[in-house]
Amino acid sequence: MIAVAPPAERPGRTLVLGSTSRYRRELLERLHIPFDVESPEVDETPHSGESPRALALRLALAKARAVAQRHPQAVVIGSDQVADLHGDPLGKPGTHERAVEQLRRMRGQTVVFQTAIAVVCAATGFEQVDLAAVSVQFRSLDDGLDDNEIEHYLRTEQPYDCAGAAKSEGLGIALLRQIDNDDPTALVGLPLIRTCRMIRAAGVRLL
Repeated sequence: MIAVAPPAERPGRTLVLGSTSRYRRELLERLHIPFDVESPEVDETPHSGESPRALALRLALAKARAVAQRHPQAVVIGSDQVADLHGDPLGKPGTHERAVEQLRRMRGQTVVFQTAIAVVCAATGFEQVDLAAVSVQFRSLDDGLDDNEIEHYLRTEQPYDCAGAAKSEGLGIALLRQIDNDDPTALVGLPLIRTCRMIRAAGVRLL
């Protein structure tokens, strides 16, 4: 387990982020509270016929539960994001070729990024799960989003560890026409408004 905050008096229970995502770690650091990071080691393979929304919720809860079993006294955050293209789940591309394919499919389309969060404390029996759905409209060929722009974006950002290869906090914002959501950091990977509400309910003091 890796400590990612300097030693300090912990706000109530120990907080653990059950994720290896650097994006989620950087977002949680915005709250200026100490926390640890641990890999949940959960199989992320979708079930047959599973919707993107159901997949994100299941994996977020599975990740939080897996880490909570190892650290029963801690408050554990699990999260998962799945890009939902008309019911078809798009995960992390992993390779340049798959990222090109995903972005071509999303071009001119409205994609819902299903970002789920779960908070679990095994010692108290606390368990909550929520979902922030972010509706994202991608530019079309008529808007100039051609293969050259996609190639330039991918070579610049290399967002192969992002759902749908969409890294909106960087150059990926230039791919988009519109974003509609109620939790501003959800598209990056961790909806902080929901996170704050849930970890407060679990016993973590923020302010």
